[in-house]
Formats: sequence, C-alpha cells, structure tokens
Amino acid sequence: MKVADFDFDLPEELIALRPAEPRGASRLLVVHPDGRIAHARFADLPRYLKAPDILLLNDSRVIPARLRGLRIARGTEARIELLLHRRLGPNRYKTLARPARKLKAGDRLQLGELGAFVAAVEGEGMAEIVFYLAGAALDGAIAAGGEMPLPPYIAGKRAADDRDARDYQTVYAGPTGSVAAPTAGLHFTPDMLAALAGEGVGEARATLHVGLGTFLPVKAEDTRDHRMHAEWAELDAAAAAHLNAAHAAGGRIVAVGTTALRTLEVATDAAGQVQPFQGETDIFITPGHHFRAADVLLTNFHLPRSTLFMLVSAFMGLDVMKRAYAEAIREKYRFYSYGDACLLVRPR
Repeated sequence: MKVADFDFDLPEELIALRPAEPRGASRLLVVHPDGRIAHARFADLPRYLKAPDILLLNDSRVIPARLRGLRIARGTEARIELLLHRRLGPNRYKTLARPARKLKAGDRLQLGELGAFVAAVEGEGMAEIVFYLAGAALDGAIAAGGEMPLPPYIAGKRAADDRDARDYQTVYAGPTGSVAAPTAGLHFTPDMLAALAGEGVGEARATLHVGLGTFLPVKAEDTRDHRMHAEWAELDAAAAAHLNAAHAAGGRIVAVGTTALRTLEVATDAAGQVQPFQGETDIFITPGHHFRAADVLLTNFHLPRSTLFMLVSAFMGLDVMKRAYAEAIREKYRFYSYGDACLLVRPR
C-alpha cells in the first residue's frame, strides 16, 4: 500500500505535551466490532472487559537513553547528542547520533561524567559507541546522567524534566531496556489493575524493549519498502499458557499497546496457539495481516503515516480508523504518547 494512504491532518494543539492528571484521568474512544464509536473515560474500562478476558502488558522499563555532551576529535570539540538504541555488550551500544555528519570512528566522547569512543559509524546517523564503564557501573551512570527519551514532537517543544521520570514509565515496569515507553500502559494505575482483577480479568506480561523504530519516520513511498528496526522480545511459557487458557475459556486477549500486540503476533503459531518466544523481531503489521490471537487492542492515537497507524488500520480496517481519528479530532481528543486512549474491538 502507499504510505500516503495513511496520512491525515492533525491540529498541532491536539498533541499532548503532558499526560492527564492524575494518571488514568484520560479519555477513552471505543470502536466496536461493527464500527460504532463511543466516547468514555479510561476509568470506564472495566465496563468493556469481563471474565475471562485477559490483558497482555508490555512490562519493559524505559531507560534515560538520551545523553548529551561533547565530541572530541583532532583538537576540536563539538556538541553531540546520543540516543541509545540497542545494547550490544557490557559496554557497547548502537546509538542514534546528532549531529552525525562529522562523526568518525575513533572520536572520543565526553557525555557528562561518562567517557566513550566511537567504534564504528553506520548510515542514517547510527553509530556504535564503546563506554569506558561496563555492566552495572555503566547502567548506574546512564541512570544518573541520562534524560528520558521523549519523542521528538514533545522534545522539540520542551525539555525533559523530573516529572517525565515518573510520567513516562508504566506503574508495572520491570526489565530495563526500552528507549520509548509502551505508552498505552501509561494510563494504568494500581487501582485500575486491581479493579480489573476484581472483575475476573486476567493479566499476563511480555517484554518488548521498544527501539528507535518508534522515533524514525517512514521514508518509503510504499509500505513494502519499509524495514523495521529489530527489537528484543520475550513471552515466557507461563504467560503463553495463561493466554491460551483464557482463549479456551471464551475470553478475549486484550493487547495493551502495539508493542504487546506485535509480541503476541510473533509468538502465536498458525493454529492460534501462543507459544513461548525469546529473540528479536522486526514484524511490520500492515492491512492484510491475519491476526492470530489478539481480539482487543488498547492503544493511544498515533502519528499520520506511521507504522503504528498502519498497525491499527490493519487491526480494524483503514476506513474505520480514518473515521475514528476524524471523530477524535472533532471531539478534541489528545494525541500521541501523553494523549488519550482508544479501545479497538475486533469482530470475533
């Protein structure tokens, strides 16, 4: 399909720069299996789920992956910014560097208290960086000196601050490794999780460490020509069994976020059985994809021409999602990472 098919106009004032306060106070647009649209609050979510439905949560924890400092080369210094993308070893990361035009292998970097050097320069601003610290010592230095990696549409308008350290992290975050939040999960509070459990809604967890694919635009004109960055994902045997049992009992699998959905799809076999999975995935879901396990998707509102809008269009149909987004814009829903949520229910 043409990437232009996934375009739409969004008023800039609908881009959320802060989340709703308190957490969980956001709005919820519901798209029913027949395409009907309803307006609700996120607090109403228990009305739309019932036993033995089950949530699949992505529990990846965001690291403060943005590092700023100096590039030191040939007797000169210049400012540089790195966005950590993927860990390659105890002290080696693949990163997105800005500016990257003059970056060369061997250049030294001083990123606050962190020293490093450039091991290799790749295309599209990517570079491999080796830090002088390693392992837990490096993790601690990144945690102390890094910034939360807010998306460009927020970072271009304000700096990250202490509030983002709390706001840009789910309450159930566990294993560390994402450079972007699994944002559908940002709406949940411990009270909401407890309320759903009290209604008999189950819970399973997967881990997908969100990478730079979330930030990078689709430059191809045709979706067939776009390639996703690989991301590491894991869904263990206990979670797979829990999801399969819920399906067998007539429940629906509710993927909380596009990352949970992508993990579920790569872990499910052709017969619709969820299997344990551990490894990298570059799955790219566009209209025409056959969904094997997911029945419901809870997600935020996504950028035009993005892989995420392509995914939700595959899940519900492009015409349905364009109509839903047009309704959200008319009703002034808040968009993107810190914005409102939508609940997409597929026909069974």
